[in-house]
Amino acid sequence: MEQIKLFIELTRLKKPIGFMLLFWPCAWGLTAAYDFSNDKNTYFYYLTLFFLGSVLMRSAGCIVNDIADRKFDSKVSRTKDRPIASGKINIIQGIFYSIVLCFIAFIVLIQFNNLTIILALVSMPLAFTYPLMKRFTYWPQLFLGITFNYGLILGWTAINDKIDIIPFIFYLGAIFWTLGYDTIYGYQDIKDDEIIGLKSTSIKFKDNPYNFLTLCYSFFLLNLLIIGFYMNLNNFFYFIIILIIIQMFYFQIKKLNIKNSINCLKIFKSNNFLGFLVLISLIVGKL
Repeated sequence: MEQIKLFIELTRLKKPIGFMLLFWPCAWGLTAAYDFSNDKNTYFYYLTLFFLGSVLMRSAGCIVNDIADRKFDSKVSRTKDRPIASGKINIIQGIFYSIVLCFIAFIVLIQFNNLTIILALVSMPLAFTYPLMKRFTYWPQLFLGITFNYGLILGWTAINDKIDIIPFIFYLGAIFWTLGYDTIYGYQDIKDDEIIGLKSTSIKFKDNPYNFLTLCYSFFLLNLLIIGFYMNLNNFFYFIIILIIIQMFYFQIKKLNIKNSINCLKIFKSNNFLGFLVLISLIVGKL
């Protein structure tokens, strides 16, 4: 039981925000591509596969991240008690768990078409090199955005079995969404990160975070509107967009206090609701 508890803690299964933020772009790409006049069972089947894949790959990613950052995590108050940083789980165990999770994720992956399988495998280096970026660049959040939103393209190809301009526009916008919300997340650890020499957009833009976040979210919003235009979505889509604007610019940026870690975490988690709103906007927009 103790090992099970440590495994759950290691993979952050009690903190679903991580795998949900990985899942939403998959669901967006799938929904944008799917023709709802066809059998809806196929849609929910693929949605379930993407959800399982998100949970598995995010869990494996957490382990790899904790192995790579174990020395840094031990010096940060928020992360010092993580199983690997605290020595409760050793590196060999962590690698074993990660391999098992990746194997199960591969079983899920091969349920898709060949193009989706190939594209997913190509993305693997992104998933496992992201933890190293904070050592070399002030833009690790950008690499996270590239990695976390890759599922949007996979969701599209799972249905259409080809690459199109629409998922790429959507993907580019979603990268800026992640760039924004992970910058907010980073303000929790900014003092510790500066002391131990780690880099982030949170540090780079600490003097003008609101302008940077406004730019990121504005670009995401612009791309959403472009997608709506390209796909000829109905007026219900634009009604939900109004709610998305309120959520991003009022409940996130205006309410943000970068000096309050509890506030930063709360606003970061609110992006789970934003991801849901985008999904609903696509569904009702296609009705």
